[in-house]
Amino acid sequence: MNGLFVMLGIETWKPVLTALLLPPVPFLVLMLLGARLLLPRRGLGWLVILFSVAMMWLSACTGTAQLLSQFVLHPPGALTSGRIKEMKADPRPPAAIVVLGGGMEPYAPEYGVSNLKYISMERLRYGVWLGRETGIPVAFSGGVGWGATQEEGKSEAQVASQIAAAEFGRPLKWLEDKSRDTRENAKFTLALLKPLGIKHIVLVTHGWHMPRAVRAFEEAAGSDIQIEAAPMGLARGVETPSLTWVPTTSGITEVRNIVHELLGRLAGA
Repeated sequence: MNGLFVMLGIETWKPVLTALLLPPVPFLVLMLLGARLLLPRRGLGWLVILFSVAMMWLSACTGTAQLLSQFVLHPPGALTSGRIKEMKADPRPPAAIVVLGGGMEPYAPEYGVSNLKYISMERLRYGVWLGRETGIPVAFSGGVGWGATQEEGKSEAQVASQIAAAEFGRPLKWLEDKSRDTRENAKFTLALLKPLGIKHIVLVTHGWHMPRAVRAFEEAAGSDIQIEAAPMGLARGVETPSLTWVPTTSGITEVRNIVHELLGRLAGA
């Protein structure tokens, strides 16, 4: 499917089509269909409406996100403290920590400059921390996404570089600023690091994004470079089990992220 978008030259449509396939849009369409069926087929119409309402409820619950993540996405576990110590003690072969971007704000008025969205900021923070703990240099991969507009001529990687140096005091060593999606993250980052002799990439992104990201990087790297997952954002909420089945804004965000990954996997993106 991803190849079809590229062949037809309609890659910029991907964010729009994805948004239309993510909750709650499909369930709203089903509700309209159910309402239309009420007159000719009352029973079926009510069934469709009730199903749509139930799915909208579940699509906004953190419990749904947890189940989908556990049984469908299968994200890898976080790096252990022991593994981090191993990487620090034995940095060979030449390695790089690669942080994948997750979006930026072309202009944040409170700062007066461009800024990273919270997803990117969380990844950058972990990547910088991991670089400090292991001594492995850090790269950031992110240009301007398909659904974004570029202002002031800055890419996401350039914004991340400024934040890493000014706010974390840890300048990034490499910037990949041309990619617009996960496949291009892998393609352009590997093109940057392979000629430098890098043989081991520690990949940083959210747990729900990691399976697709690892697949893209392994396909781009072949057998030349080892790809090691360093997922973050794996912490569970502190709410009681019953509250995980009550719709919340965090619940719908988590479910949308996971469904987005499933669509990307199915589309080969």
